[in-house]
Amino acid sequence: MDRGDEMVVIDLGQQRTYSDCGEIYNDGHRRSGFYKIVPLQSNTSFSVFCDMSEGGGWTIVQRRSDGSQNFYRNWTDYKQGFGDFTTAKGEYWLGNDNLHYLTKQDDYILRIDLLDFEGQRRYADYKSFRVGDEQSAYQISCGDYSGTAGDSLTGGFNPEVQWWANHNGMKFSTWDQDNDNYEENCAVEDKGGWWYNRCHSTNLNGLYYKGPYTSQTDDGIIWYTWHGWWYSLKYVAMKIRSVNFQPNLV
Repeated sequence: MDRGDEMVVIDLGQQRTYSDCGEIYNDGHRRSGFYKIVPLQSNTSFSVFCDMSEGGGWTIVQRRSDGSQNFYRNWTDYKQGFGDFTTAKGEYWLGNDNLHYLTKQDDYILRIDLLDFEGQRRYADYKSFRVGDEQSAYQISCGDYSGTAGDSLTGGFNPEVQWWANHNGMKFSTWDQDNDNYEENCAVEDKGGWWYNRCHSTNLNGLYYKGPYTSQTDDGIIWYTWHGWWYSLKYVAMKIRSVNFQPNLV
């Protein structure tokens, strides 16, 4: 987990362009912070937080830390990205277009770091994480799970619930673009933008409550297999790294 709230925007100048944080790490830049990257098929550069701990080279695509940012947003906001791209614990969503370009260029592992209000930590890893283009409604694809938090993303905790709890293969939904499998709009009910099914067993872009909460729906920051539906987590970071990443130790 990154620590501190200081400004951490790192300008490497115009020496070269990097496609992700793994390339930045292996070019000798080992300080965690915001860097500019340009994925291979993207036309524009954008800022992303590079987590250089845990072996280095992690590109953080989503972070929740204090409830300072509104994640109940429309399709365009989630497409383009939003949030705080300057401070070490700033909340943000990198943008679905950027997620698509990033995960299209290589085979990535997704790591989800989770922290509760009692100071306990868990994580979930998924192989072969990919997000489709806008024409596919940013459909999510991911492979096998490993970790300590339980498999809430693909419903692996119980095969009988996968028909409604599996987010793998789902299209992205927002309050103004409903692509879920539910009769109503999961994004409206659960106050976020996400790859909803009917509706979720994880809702990492939900409302920021401080631990146990009560609401008409399970609209908090949820990881069901750890704390159930009625506990909202303190900190979440979704980060990716190429499976082909080999730390350059020189």
